Amino acid sequence: MRAARVAAVAAALLAGSLAGCSGGDTSDQPDPATTVDALARALGDGDLTGVSWTADTAAEAQPRFDAIVEGMGDLQPTVQPGRVTEQPAADGEPATARAALTWHWPVGDNEWVYDAEASLTLADGGWQVAWEPAVVEPSLRGKVVLDAHSLRPGRGDVVGYSGLKLITARDVVRFGVDRSLVPRATAVASARQLARLVDIDVPSYVDRVRSAGDLAFVEAITYRREEVPETVGAGYESLEGVRALQTTAELGPTPTFGQPLLGRVGEVTAEMIDADPGRYQVGDLAGLSGLEARYDDQLRGQPGLAVDAVATDGKSRELYAVPATDGDPLLTSMDLDLQLEAEQLLADQGPPSGLVAIRPSTGAVLAAATSPSADGVNIATFGKAAPGSTFKIVSSLALIRSGLTPESKVPCTPSVLVDGKVFANYDAYPPAHLGRIPLWSALAHSCNTAFISQHGRLGTSDLADAAASLGFGIDHEVGYPAYFGQVTPTDNTTEAAADLIGQGTVLAAPLSMATVVASIQAGHTVVPTLVKGVSDEAAAAAPPLTEQEAEQLRSMMRHVVTDGTANQLRDIPGPPVIGKTGTAEFDQNGKRLTHAWMVAAQGDLAVAVYVDVGNSGSGIAGPILEAFLRAARG
Repeated sequence: MRAARVAAVAAALLAGSLAGCSGGDTSDQPDPATTVDALARALGDGDLTGVSWTADTAAEAQPRFDAIVEGMGDLQPTVQPGRVTEQPAADGEPATARAALTWHWPVGDNEWVYDAEASLTLADGGWQVAWEPAVVEPSLRGKVVLDAHSLRPGRGDVVGYSGLKLITARDVVRFGVDRSLVPRATAVASARQLARLVDIDVPSYVDRVRSAGDLAFVEAITYRREEVPETVGAGYESLEGVRALQTTAELGPTPTFGQPLLGRVGEVTAEMIDADPGRYQVGDLAGLSGLEARYDDQLRGQPGLAVDAVATDGKSRELYAVPATDGDPLLTSMDLDLQLEAEQLLADQGPPSGLVAIRPSTGAVLAAATSPSADGVNIATFGKAAPGSTFKIVSSLALIRSGLTPESKVPCTPSVLVDGKVFANYDAYPPAHLGRIPLWSALAHSCNTAFISQHGRLGTSDLADAAASLGFGIDHEVGYPAYFGQVTPTDNTTEAAADLIGQGTVLAAPLSMATVVASIQAGHTVVPTLVKGVSDEAAAAAPPLTEQEAEQLRSMMRHVVTDGTANQLRDIPGPPVIGKTGTAEFDQNGKRLTHAWMVAAQGDLAVAVYVDVGNSGSGIAGPILEAFLRAARG
C-alpha cells in the first residue's frame, strides 16, 4: 500500500514537471525589457520607425503618434521604461507582457509626470509592441489627441494716485472676418465691405483676409464697447462671416491717456517672438511701448499651460495644468483727474506740446501729458528744447550767489554787445522798464540784456552749479524716461551769455523746468518720481539750495505774476502763484521761430507747459497753464 502511494506521488511530480515545460519554458526566449527600452527611447525621440510593432498596428503607429503629439508643440518628453510583467504562453496563445512607461513632459519649471502601459506579444522569435493611443497617455482612445495651450495670466494694472486704475482691462469689441465660417471668396468680399464700414484701408485689409488661414479670425478694428458707432453695430451683421467678439483689452480711460509715457499693450510681434522665443508665443500679450514695455516682466505675470485631450468633435477634457500667475500692478504717482485735464488742454494744440505737474513736497509727478500732434514722441518727460527765459530763474540763483540781491540794480538796455554778437530784448519789451532796474524787475519783465550784462560775474561752472541745485542737468535713475536738462560749462563768452537767457547750450524738457520750479517751491532740490519704489537722491555734488535762496527766488517769481509777463495768473484763487514765461528762438526750414514756455507753482503744485512753436510764452503757453491751475483748484 505504501509502495503504491510513493509511486502515485512520483507520477504526479513527473506530470507537473512535464506540464511546466509545455506551458512555456522562458529560459531561452528574448527578454521583453530590451524591446521596452527601445520603445521608451523611440517615444521620447518621436521616431517610432525602429520599434518592432505587431503586424496589425505597425502601419498606423507613426502617423497616429504624430497626430496625438502634434498639439504639444515644442515640448519634448522623456519616457522611462518601468516594470515588465510577462504572461507565459498557454492554450495555444503566445506569450505576452505588460510594460510600464513613465512619461515626463517639461512644462516651464514644472513637469507633467504620469504612467502609461504598453502591450507586447512574443512572435516570430521576438517581442512586438501593439500600438494603441494609451501608450502615449492612458486615457486616450480612438482619434483623441493631446493639445497644449497657454493659459494667459491677468495683466497687472498701472495704478495711479489714490489707488485709481489708470490702465486696466476694459471691455472692447473686435470686429473682423472669421475664415472658418465662409469660403475664401465670400470672406474677401465681406472684408471689402467691412473695411469700408469701419473706415480702414480697404486693400490692405482685403489682402490680410485673402492670405489668412482657413481657421483664422482676421481683425479689422477694435472699439471700446461704449464707443462702437451705431452704423457699425447695425451694419456688420449683414456681412457673411463677419463677427463681433466681446473681449477685454488693457487700456486707459481714453485712447490717448498717458501716451506715450505709459505706453500700450498688444499681441507680441513676430520680431519679439524671434528675438526671445522662450519668452513669447503667438497670441501672447505684452507691453509694446512706454512703461508697459519697460515693466513688462512685472506686469505680464507668468503664463500657465494646460494639456487637454481633444476629440474629433472638438470636445476636450483637461489632463494637466500649470495655473497662470497674474502680473503685479505698477504703482505710479500719476493723478487721474489732473492727467485727463492736462491732455484735454493739449488735445487741440497744432504744434507738439507737453505739460508736467509735480508735487514739490514729495517730488511726485502728477501729470505728464504730451499732445497728439507730437506723433508718439514723449515731449513731456523726454523732450529737448531751449527753455528760453524760463531759465532766467536758474540765472537769478547764480547771480544771487555771485553777490547780487533781488533789489540789486542791473542795466536793462535795448541791446547789448558781447564779443561782437548783439543780444536784444523781445520786440514787445515795455520801454518803461528799461534803464537800471532791480534784478526782480529784470526777471518780472524778462529783460534779456539785464541778465546778459552780468555774465562777467559768473565763473565757468557757476550757472551749471545753480542749475544742479534746482534739479536741472543732473541725471537720475527714476524708472521712467526722464530728461533733466543740459547746461554745459563753457569758456566761450558769447555762448555763456546766451546760456543766461536759456539759449546757447541749454536744453530742457517740460519735466526739467517743472523740477526747477518744484525745487524753488519746496526749498530744496527735488527729484521727480513717478514709479513707486524707483527713485534717486539728488547728486551730492550739487550745492544745496538754501531756504534763503529759495525765498528770494519765490519773491522774484511772485513779481512775475503780480507785475510782469505772467499777470494772467494773478487772480487764481488759493495760495499765491509764482511763475515765469519764456520764448526761445530756433531755426526750422530756413525760418526763425520760437518755442513758447510758461512755468508756475501754487501751493503744493509745480507746473511747466511747453509749446513747440509759439510767438509768446504768456500768450500761447500761458492760457494752458492758467486753465490747468484753475482746474486743479476746483
